[in-house]
Amino acid sequence: MSPSPSVLPQDLANTLNDNAERYQQDLIEWLKIPSISSDSRRRDEVHQAADWLMKKMQAAGLKTELIPTDGFPLIYAETPAPEQTGDSPTPVALVYGHYDVQPPEPLELWTTPPFEPAVRDGKVYARGATDDKGQVLTHVLAVCEWLQSEKPLPMQVKFLIEGEEEVGSLNLEAHLPKLADKLACDVVVVSDSSQYAVGRPAITCGLRGIATYELEVQGPSCDLHSGSFGGAVVNPAMALCQLMSSMMDSEGGIAIKGLYDDVQSIPKVEREAWKLLGSDDKSFAESVGATALGGEPGFTTDERRWARPSLDINGLTSGHQGEGVKTVLPAKALAKFSFRLVPGQDPKKVTTLVRDHLMEHCPVGVTLELKPDHGASAMLADANSPYTQAASRAIEEAFGVAPVMTREGGSIPILATFQEALKCDVLLLGWGQNDDGAHSPNEKFSLEDFHRGIHASAALWQTMVG
Repeated sequence: MSPSPSVLPQDLANTLNDNAERYQQDLIEWLKIPSISSDSRRRDEVHQAADWLMKKMQAAGLKTELIPTDGFPLIYAETPAPEQTGDSPTPVALVYGHYDVQPPEPLELWTTPPFEPAVRDGKVYARGATDDKGQVLTHVLAVCEWLQSEKPLPMQVKFLIEGEEEVGSLNLEAHLPKLADKLACDVVVVSDSSQYAVGRPAITCGLRGIATYELEVQGPSCDLHSGSFGGAVVNPAMALCQLMSSMMDSEGGIAIKGLYDDVQSIPKVEREAWKLLGSDDKSFAESVGATALGGEPGFTTDERRWARPSLDINGLTSGHQGEGVKTVLPAKALAKFSFRLVPGQDPKKVTTLVRDHLMEHCPVGVTLELKPDHGASAMLADANSPYTQAASRAIEEAFGVAPVMTREGGSIPILATFQEALKCDVLLLGWGQNDDGAHSPNEKFSLEDFHRGIHASAALWQTMVG
């Protein structure tokens, strides 16, 4: 682990070093709880994960509150506001994160069970390790240690941790207007993203938005014998494949009329800065186990995954899925798919464009139903704000190297809403890695980066006040 941040009081820095093993055990204990918000069978465990975190913060002296919603509760906590000295008020930060996790399937691809955390080669493997339990816990532990030290926390830190980020944050979005006064802050701090590469920490200054859908294609009233009916009755699975294929062109671009109309171009200053990062396509492909990369022509890999729209099929279901052969012509076929959106794009307008495209290309002999799920606009933060500069100093102290400024291809739908409702800046400080496997089997988190993240968080509250 890197040396203790020099901006911290020495006794606090020593405490962070001396308690590394305890922090690791806290992480493992929390990761054991299968808090899958999308699985109704796991409701009790999602509440258990919230209770675990509440008790951790209460024990350290944070003022905490469990805010009920129509779904899973919001956890709110705050530290005491410091005494005001001088003419300029000290900043207030709101740490946002989530205690729910993605489903772990397919289970057979996990080396060790997803909710039995295992440490291998300095990394902890478990669902939620990096997304987002491990990352948000760094901030909780850092603030807890500040409160339990003899030194007062130099600024007020608030927490809002939700249990429905992985299913769209709809209840948080509904509650946000009436929580605005309670959550009032100068900057929202989020660690739910990645470093640029191993040993190259990053401050993320933008996130893509998202629009998700389920498409159902209906054919005959029931599954049919493919020998008796094949070639005469339109196969919904084939029709679904044709529809999904029609949304992409042969070069890797999206072929939906009007989809690029509102896309904002990437500023030249960012394109030039990203080229200096030294992205290596071959290494990037190898890191995810791909034989080659692809995508929209005319853009680099970083530009495609950070600042250009993309379309992905997330799941396909039709016909016989069990062992062996069953020669049916299925009655229906389902696809789950999603777009990642960039600044300028409106999820509602994208839905209209997608529906028009699918209706225009729907084969005769089948009907379709498009079911929009959740959507959110892209988010951009100020790369030159004083909070970004403070975070850069804190990260350099903890990681031993200055962070680079990047964007992130993933989405945190609620952040744009935070910016609008709270009129605040946003800091995205990722401690994970691109190959940590968030949403995939064998999700992991480097324990070294976990501890560095705790140090960086503790230092951040000092660097923000000068």
